[in-house]
Amino acid sequence: MNGIHILELNRTELADLILDHRQDLPPFRPQTLTPWIAMSLMQKAIRRGRVDLALMGAATLLQDSPERLWRRLGITAFEDIGVGDFDAVSLTMAGLTGKVWRKGVGGDWAVASYLVQRMCESVKCRATDDLIMVCTHHPSLAQERYHLPEQNFPELMNRITGKGPMSMKALAMWFAVGTDRFRADELQRRCGEPQAVMDALCDSGIPDTVVEVCREGFKKTNEILPAFIPLLWRKLQSSNHHVEPDDLPPDEIIGNVPCWVYDMHTRDGKRAMAHFLKMDSETSRWMREHTPSKGRSNILGEMLFRIESGCVDRRLNWDVGNCIRRMADLEGYDLTKSDAEICLALFRNDLPVLNEARRIVIPNL
Repeated sequence: MNGIHILELNRTELADLILDHRQDLPPFRPQTLTPWIAMSLMQKAIRRGRVDLALMGAATLLQDSPERLWRRLGITAFEDIGVGDFDAVSLTMAGLTGKVWRKGVGGDWAVASYLVQRMCESVKCRATDDLIMVCTHHPSLAQERYHLPEQNFPELMNRITGKGPMSMKALAMWFAVGTDRFRADELQRRCGEPQAVMDALCDSGIPDTVVEVCREGFKKTNEILPAFIPLLWRKLQSSNHHVEPDDLPPDEIIGNVPCWVYDMHTRDGKRAMAHFLKMDSETSRWMREHTPSKGRSNILGEMLFRIESGCVDRRLNWDVGNCIRRMADLEGYDLTKSDAEICLALFRNDLPVLNEARRIVIPNL
């Protein structure tokens, strides 16, 4: 089955689902939010299964910055849903076909609201995003980060399809598709061959229905995330798995949106974390004693992601995903594993102090 036919089948399935969805279309209620806050609200609400808040963010983006809405939905599908619900990823790629197609099946809001609700209800697997952290920072890959760029395409594909840990396969994949295309400031620059990689994955036995959706993901998101999905999909087929919720910190409304909207990827979130580091807390005292001032904010931002903004309501619990998550959680901060464990525990207890800092620097909207 060729790629065009696979994508057309996905579009037909989505059109049928939207026909039913239009009978109970949620109200279109955009809010007065910046595009960055709206993107953060939508994606993090999808992670937590908060349909009302995710729809609020999506409506705001559709009104004020529609191009950001569609790209963010594509990224969210690969970053937060992944192999947890690959059907939802496939439908999201179908929804990104274009405005003319969406108009023909009910319009932008019918498509966006269906996809947002579907992803809120999906099982989540964040292994693709965890692999980015592992590939760029984990100490076990230090030698591979230096040597893999020198290997030719067949050698890299042997690494990808042969034996070895998922972390090494993912790094080889990144160099094979190209570090010049996707966010990879920490990796050596190497021009890749993404179409040849996708063709080789089909030849290796991964279903076309998986590979072609990921190929489309390259075009729509310009991110490395889709390249990791076939590797994870293959492993998941032979793994036991179940679903568990993360330990979600309590919500607190700050500036008319939940506190977890303000992370290191928003301007207000950065200001709040800078203020937090100046406050008297167990975490800020520990960081002043054990980390250099220059990298302190980045470490704090990554840790906040691990204990708050990256949490999900229904996480796919499986061996490979769990291993990658542990590697990203504890060994990606320029800290020792024991220091990372200490700081994460301190920061989790100090989230109320961070919310105090957020209330100080973030105005009511």
